[in-house]
Amino acid sequence: MQIFVARLAGTPVFDPAGDQIGRIRDVVVGLRGVRPPRVHGMVVEVRPRRRVFLPITRVRGIEAGAVVFTGKLNVRRFEQRPLETLVIGEMLDLTVRVDGEPMTVYDVAIAETKPAEWQVTQVAVYRGRRRRDARVADWDEVSGFDILQENQGAAGLIASFDSLRAADLANALHELSGKRREEVARALDDDRLADVLEELPPGDQIGILGALEPERAADVLEEMGPDDAADLLHDLPPEQAAALLALMEPEEAAPVRRLLTYPHDTAGGLMTTDPVILPPTSSVAEALAHIRQQELTPAVAAQVFITRPPNETPTGRYLGVSHFQRLLRVPPSTLLGNVIDPSIDPIKPDLPLPDVAAYLAVYNLVAAPVVDEHNRLVGTVTVDDVLDHLLPADWRERL
Repeated sequence: MQIFVARLAGTPVFDPAGDQIGRIRDVVVGLRGVRPPRVHGMVVEVRPRRRVFLPITRVRGIEAGAVVFTGKLNVRRFEQRPLETLVIGEMLDLTVRVDGEPMTVYDVAIAETKPAEWQVTQVAVYRGRRRRDARVADWDEVSGFDILQENQGAAGLIASFDSLRAADLANALHELSGKRREEVARALDDDRLADVLEELPPGDQIGILGALEPERAADVLEEMGPDDAADLLHDLPPEQAAALLALMEPEEAAPVRRLLTYPHDTAGGLMTTDPVILPPTSSVAEALAHIRQQELTPAVAAQVFITRPPNETPTGRYLGVSHFQRLLRVPPSTLLGNVIDPSIDPIKPDLPLPDVAAYLAVYNLVAAPVVDEHNRLVGTVTVDDVLDHLLPADWRERL
């Protein structure tokens, strides 16, 4: 049986009892010394987003939509050895030669040649940028995997991880080498890269942003949430942050500049400036239509904030909040002014982080309204941002 590795990405992995313990993220092979290369094992992502190694000798079956293994899985974090190569992370998108012609790798096939022994058997390649003359070549027909390439593409790797959520793709990028991480970042669309950057540790964020052309970096910052963009700019040298802000569109840079005026460990430094805001004359049906938007996170979509016009931060006079559950309990034609929760008082931008966390805990909230001295809504602090700042600085790496 022959299997193409890129198609394995995301396949569920089951233990002998039939319980799912994770998903396949890559396949580890040894390119040097043995021809054709032997498969050492698989990289499996287990909860919570920890990558571990599954030896190929433990794999008892690879079927449609499932990989089954025997024995016990060592949950120690996977560490790649010097002579090992990741098929998806490092082999896809390489330029190799087949019959003397340069071709690009878009998949690699492995097969079980003996019981519990797998080898790389074939390589799927194409010519040019539009996948012309695609073909599958035997391993012995291909040369060039042992040559260090400065500008490796990333289309194949991105395609193999296309269905991943931003947080999972960020975890995959974090595991790659710095060079490969930058190549993948350059190939991602601005909005996809923005979503991924929001999930990466600060060190990875800074490295990727610094590898982009300044104009492209500014475009990606525009696609990020203003609070996440402000956090990232806060970690950059002041000169670089100022230069990127100057390259952003004025209307996109304005909320980021406002957020940068607050200390990062206060409500003002934590808040997002894009909550769901509507006037009191809007109906419950309109509010439900707004929070139904797919791009909103659950924390942002859990409530609607009601203000006098204008209804973009900083708004007109803040009136109150209506929670998602309340909106579901009244007729759709009800005006929002009639379903305001009077028990939730807003907080000020200078409220320290511990007090913001206590406020959310006391009132069992997932978001807190933040108003200025003129009682205008300037943003909201969501529980996920509070957790992000309360956890240790390296919590993403620990996961």
